This record gives sequence, C-alpha cells and structure tokens, in this order.
Amino acid sequence: MPLKSVLQLLLLAALWGGSFLFMRMAAPVIGPAVMIELRLFLAALFLLLIARLLRRHLQAGQHWKHFFMLGWFNAALPFLLSGFAAQTLSASLLSILNATAPIWGNLLISLRYRKPLTIKTLCGLSAGIAGVGLILGFDPVLVQEGSTVAIIAVLAAALCYGIASCYAQGADHVEPFTNAHGSMWAATFLLLPLLPFFPAQASGDPQVIGAVLLLGIFCTGCAYLLYFRLIADVGPSSAITVIFLVPVFGVLWGHLFLDEQIGWHTIVGASIVLCGVALVTNFNPLALLRKRRPIDV
Repeated sequence: MPLKSVLQLLLLAALWGGSFLFMRMAAPVIGPAVMIELRLFLAALFLLLIARLLRRHLQAGQHWKHFFMLGWFNAALPFLLSGFAAQTLSASLLSILNATAPIWGNLLISLRYRKPLTIKTLCGLSAGIAGVGLILGFDPVLVQEGSTVAIIAVLAAALCYGIASCYAQGADHVEPFTNAHGSMWAATFLLLPLLPFFPAQASGDPQVIGAVLLLGIFCTGCAYLLYFRLIADVGPSSAITVIFLVPVFGVLWGHLFLDEQIGWHTIVGASIVLCGVALVTNFNPLALLRKRRPIDV
C-alpha cells in the first residue's frame, strides 16, 4: 500500500473513531434523534455539494427504493441506536462494540445464501462473543442505570450494518458515491417522522454545536468520500483494514478528550473481538505486506 494510501487509511480511521467521541459529547445534551438528524442532513448537503462539483447525477427516480433500504439499515437506524447508546456508554465501548458489524454481516450472508459456516467463521463468531463478554464483564458501566438497554442498542446497530451488507450482496449495482449520496438523503427523510417521539433540548454550547458539525461534515460526509477513494486506489480488501483501526482511535479519543479510563479488559477484549472479525472476514494482515512477484512468461 503506498504511503499516501496508508495516511488516508489512518485519517479515515481517525474520523470514524471520532464519530463516537462526538456522539458521546452531543447525545446526552440534545438527544440522539436530533443529533443524528443533523448528522445525516449535514452529510447529505456536503455530498450534494461534491456531486454538483463532480457533475454526478443521483438518479433518485430510478433507485429510490434501493436508497431508502440502504439509508434505513446502513445509516438512519444504526446511527439512531448508537446515538441512544451514546447517552450512557463511553466512546471507547461504543467503538469496540460497533466493530462486531462484519461478524453479523458474514453470518447473515451465510444464512441467506445457505452457505455452511466454516470452522474459521465459527471460531471468529465465538471470539467476538468472548471479547465482548470480557469487556462488559469488567466494565463499570454495567452498574449504571440503563446500561443493559444501551449495550443491546449498540449491538443492534452493528447488526443493522450486517443487514445492510447482506442486502447489498443481492442489490442492483449502483456506483459507490451515488450509494452514499442517495442513502444519506433517504436516511434524512426516514428519520424525520421519528423526531416527535424523542424530545430534545436546545443547546447553545459551542462544544456541542462543534461536535455536531464535525460529526456530520467530517466524520460522515468527508469519511465516505475518503473511503471510496481508498477503494478505488487500493481495492476493497485493503480498504477494509480500517475496521481494525477505528476502535483504536475510538478508545484513544475517548481517553484523551473525555478522560475515559483504559483498563486491561478493554485492550484484551478489543483484541479478541478484532481477531474474531479477522477470522470471519478472512482478513490476513500478512497478505498486505507481501510483494507481488512478476510472473515469468
């Protein structure tokens, strides 16, 4: 992987890891629904601006059903669930539990296409469960009121990403940037009717306002563009390594900016979860370091 792509990969992981920090800062103040609605709307506006600059047409009339399906399961619902959990859970815990998404996705794909689960997949699934259990078993968050519901919510958010991944396997091919742009607008409209059910409190706190702006524009809009740039430059198999870096930055930002404590159980449990993800996704870090040898003709 070229140095430029490595730096882009680190920046993307830092942005997506930062999303849990900003949700943790804003959700307890203005509520999860308003925070996520603003996140989606800002991201959609940003992508609309980029689409105009690149002269990319959305073709909403042709793909609106696809956009709404993807927008619900890949953005609106998981973002809302994570935002709800962010009122209680730490940014570190949110980022680690969210990393289980590929495990859910591969499990659902196996069930949908009736593919037998391999020993490696079963080991990965077991490792993911064990890692989450270790983290939660020693985390003081369990004594807080509402922590159980919050944990279920963020795991359900990871499951939603898995459902979106499973759906995308059989969906009509749509260009990646158009997918991101269309799904952001669809998610924005889908979440609007739910706002009355989540009473929010207005806030003039500059930190909260800044957190929402950074969450929508940079951690969502810019991050999507960066991700698709990486896929184009180095391919999806290399770009997927961001999954393993996001929890690292999520834990780091939580520790640096919110003074969240990093216990041994956090490090060990997160490592076990990521090993499980690697097994399920057949990710081999050594393969990225191997140089391709020229084929003799």
